[in-house]
Amino acid sequence: MLKLKIVSPEKIEYTGEVERVVVPGTQGQFEILTNHAPIISTLQKGVVEFDGQQLPILGGFVEVQKNEVSLCVEKSE
Repeated sequence: MLKLKIVSPEKIEYTGEVERVVVPGTQGQFEILTNHAPIISTLQKGVVEFDGQQLPILGGFVEVQKNEVSLCVEKSE
């Protein structure tokens, strides 16, 4: 399991455990699973997907370290 935390300038959008996260990286969409290598990446406009939920974003960044995924995003309305 991954610990996921998604924050935007307005509020904490989501915090909890998930099986996988799919993010719109600036070099293309990629999936984060348990035991993913540490990474920091910028995000482009698109959709963050996790456990059947979708969150449209305008951009941001993601950090993965020791099964903890942190996203700082600007939400798309």
